[in-house]
Amino acid sequence: MNSVRFRLLILALAPMVVLMPLLLFLGMTRWTADYDEVLIANVESDLRIAEQYLSRLMVQTGDELQAVAGSVEFAQTPPLGRDAFFEEKRAALGLDFLYFLPRADMTDVWPVIQSAAQGQGRTEIDIFSGEMLATISSDLAERARLPLIDTEAAVPTDRTVEDRGMVIHSATPVTLRGRDGVLVGGILLNRNLGFIDTINALVYQDATGGGSRQGTATLFLEDVRVSTNVRLFEDVRALGTRVSAAVRGKVLGEGQTWLDRAFVVNDWYISGYLPLTDSFGDYVGMLYVGFLEEPFTIAKRNAFLAILGAFVAVLLLSAPVFLRLAKGIFAPLERMTHTMFLVQRGNLSARNGEEGGTGEIGEVAGHLDDLLDQVQERDQDLRTLNEELNVRVERRTAQLQSANEKLEETFRQLVMSEKLASIGEITAGVAHEINNPVAVIQGNMDVIRESLGEDGVAIRTELGLVDRQIARIQTIVGKLLQFARPGEFADLKQTVPLEPVITDCLVLVNHVISQAEIGVETRFDAVHDVRIDPGELQQVLINLIMNAVQAMGSEGVLTLQTMDAERDGIAGVCVAVSDTGPGIAPEQVNDVFAPFYTTKQAEGTGLGLSISQTLIQRAGGLISARNRKGGGACFEIWLPAAVRETDALTASA
Repeated sequence: MNSVRFRLLILALAPMVVLMPLLLFLGMTRWTADYDEVLIANVESDLRIAEQYLSRLMVQTGDELQAVAGSVEFAQTPPLGRDAFFEEKRAALGLDFLYFLPRADMTDVWPVIQSAAQGQGRTEIDIFSGEMLATISSDLAERARLPLIDTEAAVPTDRTVEDRGMVIHSATPVTLRGRDGVLVGGILLNRNLGFIDTINALVYQDATGGGSRQGTATLFLEDVRVSTNVRLFEDVRALGTRVSAAVRGKVLGEGQTWLDRAFVVNDWYISGYLPLTDSFGDYVGMLYVGFLEEPFTIAKRNAFLAILGAFVAVLLLSAPVFLRLAKGIFAPLERMTHTMFLVQRGNLSARNGEEGGTGEIGEVAGHLDDLLDQVQERDQDLRTLNEELNVRVERRTAQLQSANEKLEETFRQLVMSEKLASIGEITAGVAHEINNPVAVIQGNMDVIRESLGEDGVAIRTELGLVDRQIARIQTIVGKLLQFARPGEFADLKQTVPLEPVITDCLVLVNHVISQAEIGVETRFDAVHDVRIDPGELQQVLINLIMNAVQAMGSEGVLTLQTMDAERDGIAGVCVAVSDTGPGIAPEQVNDVFAPFYTTKQAEGTGLGLSISQTLIQRAGGLISARNRKGGGACFEIWLPAAVRETDALTASA
């Protein structure tokens, strides 16, 4: 009786007491989950059938409308008999409205009508207002009107009546001689009980006979039931009731199909809600099918109770025998199992001790304690080594990261320094080479004046023009030298109003803008002036305008706007230069101000934006670039506002 063989034999029978309840629970849980999945799959299949029927009805409506539009009878019907013809066809086809819309009278914004006007027939679900329904037919408006019924768990609303109509809206082109236009027809789905009962009959053929799936179908306009066979009472349909807020949020708010249990008016249903979109692509309603959950809940409960009762009966008969035989072996094994559980959870000091039992099991418990002693010792050693290694790795990683950041920063500064140094040398050399011939020209002009004497009066205007152009060249050379060696020049900042500067810039580049179909829009909303050299500001603005014109090509809109803008607590003015061109490649937005960067390989030097950035930064401002949401690029210049003398005196006082 005390042998290991006998105890193992008893242990082999023990799972009936220990494992069978767990397996029973897991099995029933899994069976219930699978059962629920089957129910969800069923309602999903039902929803697809309803969706296919609605789609078929829409296709059929479009086909019938197309057949009427192309019929010989329609072509031969005189204008005076057209109303009677349409009424006859409307009744024959089961439509709620049918009319011809000449192209000359076409003002509708409905996408289905616009599509038909372009030669492509189209059928969609659309929402007509009560006024529009009344324009078509007072009967349609009255049929669509539903009083709203307060519904538990629905989104709160102040509305008391739903007078809009959900219609199958179809239009097809008419290209017959003398009848150029669109043929429009449709079906009102509000209170269309034949439509919704047909869906219910297709999906739940046994519902009326009391079958296992007692289902319903509903059409929603947004969250209002406008056509349904759900009952408020035995003979009263739940028209005007509303769906719960949870279903509305997921289906209409997120555009997702609902496949789950839901409370429908007065009972729980396994439900499927499909979002419906109109011709504009907006979610305007839902198609619902579902069947009562209660019969299936009762079936699951009965099955579970039957299996549970059978198991309890078997357990009560066998439990006394199992408990008596297993008493001598379960306690030590449970103790060892508990010890291992504690060790697994991190308690390495847990041991069996004297409770490990006697005999072979006791020896196993002792060996287990010895092994746990060794595991605890080695774990402590490993933890110590791991902590030391982590400290070293973190220290070394921090050093490498710091060194890498310094290296990257140094490299960026070096590249920028090299580029700017090259620009300075080139600019200074060019300016020097230009200054020499300009000086010679100026000297010879003086000689010409002295040589001509009184005879020079006849060409005094021309000589003055040459002098002004020489002065202009000297000014430009001075700007080049100022860019190359800014430290050698005094600060020439002035208080500048932006509107005259921008206006002058547009005059200077008008010859370029006028060569293409480019419109110019200006908005001067800034109140403050700025402090900057007006020539430098003009140089920056002309560069940005020329870039925008070149980016747009043959046509587009150039927009220049000024506005007051505060930055880091400092009052300032923002100047935005926007275009409708292709914009800047996203990966290149951060590189446009780099020296020598250009997208015009055969035309530009890549220095325009870099120089512009230097001039704006020297004035204490910032320049940035971004892409507009509607297309095109936008360059924004921010400059600090000029402090007026009165403001300065007030601040000092």
